Formats: sequence, C-alpha cells, structure tokens
Amino acid sequence: MPETGFKLPEMAVLVVLMAETDGISNPELKERYGLKLDGGSRTKLNGLKLVESRKQGRAFVHTLTDAGWARMAEMIETGIPVPSGSAGAMSRALLAGLRRFLSRTGQRPADFFHPGSDAVPDMAPDTAPGTVEEAAASAGPPPAEADVTERIRAAYTELAPRPGARVGLARLRPLLGGFTRDEVDRALKGMIHLPEVSIVPENNQKTLTPEDRAAAVVIGDQDKHLISIGAR
Repeated sequence: MPETGFKLPEMAVLVVLMAETDGISNPELKERYGLKLDGGSRTKLNGLKLVESRKQGRAFVHTLTDAGWARMAEMIETGIPVPSGSAGAMSRALLAGLRRFLSRTGQRPADFFHPGSDAVPDMAPDTAPGTVEEAAASAGPPPAEADVTERIRAAYTELAPRPGARVGLARLRPLLGGFTRDEVDRALKGMIHLPEVSIVPENNQKTLTPEDRAAAVVIGDQDKHLISIGAR
C-alpha cells in the first residue's frame, strides 16, 4: 500500500471531496458515506491547504482546494491506499480504470469529475428504470448553449481533415464569431462529457505559439489546446 501520510478515513474523505465537487457538509458526509471530518483530521487537511472548511449554519462545509486536486491527481497516478478484501479489490479496479482513462485522454481528475456539473437527481422508488436518464437526454442543453455547441461542431467539421482528427482551438475560435469567449468556453467544458469529444493539451509545449496559448480553454487546472470530435 503506498505511503501517503494520511489515515484511511482521511484518504476516504479526500476521494469523496473529489467526487463531491461542489463541497459537502458534515451531516451530508455522514449520511451519504458514513464519514466525518472534524477535530485533528480537519485541522490537518486544512493546514496542508488540501481542504477548505467553511462554517455554514451550524455545520462545516468542506471543499477540495486546487492544491487538493493536484495532490489527488498525483495519488491517482502513484496509487491511493485502499482497504483489503473485496471492497479494496473493487476500489483498485475502479481506480485503475480511472487512471487509464486519464492517461489515454490527457485529462485530469478535475476534468473527469467536472466541478459545477449538475448532480443526477435521486430516483424515487416508483420511478421506472431509465426514466431519469431518458429525461436528462431529451432535455438537452439550454438553447443558447446548444447553439454554441452546434457552431463548434460545424467549425470543427470545416477544419478537420477527418472525424476524430485534432484541431487547434486557435484555428477554431475565429470561426465562432457572434459568441463571446465565455459562451464558447462554457460550451467546450460541457462537451468534454460527450463520448465522441476529446479536448486535450498539446503534448509538446514548445510548439505552442502565442495564439495557441491565448486560445486555450482552462478545464480543471490545465490549459487545453486541441479538440477532436468523432462521428456521432
């Protein structure tokens, strides 16, 4: 088991905060996961600047900091300690799959868990299987965001020699006139969840021009310079 300097409950809290990107209160932490973050552990993680804890009403709400995201990215790569037995085997398999995905796509944990994304609502006991997913799919993005997304797709098709080829955002952005930078960035960040879309950094940073750097979209804590869109 890799040595991290954290007790297993502290490590579990860090993983939960990575998944609960918008923060979670002590009562929610206890109710959903059977965990708590108080006393020496809270002081420790706050002191290491990995977790920010703020008082909201009578409870603390905990959020992973940028340093916390960076530490989690490092530990996903090097190995997160997990318990023994079947629970540990399941955790190791899931973490290995996450590590392969991040390596293959050039993304980071913050891209995968996507801070600020809407949570899937709890399914009522009498809800038919698939109802929540079908409703979410049929709803689609807000009209304005859908317009930007379709314009990005059209611009990509115009520039890419084939579906799935990588196109620089510096070439793409000039074709998106009529939309603000914020609108385009929001749409790009939303598109990373689509299975046919990949937005990644340029591996060889020395080849980047000032235009490439200026056109990058920041997702998580990393500049992304290239987009590829496969066939739907």
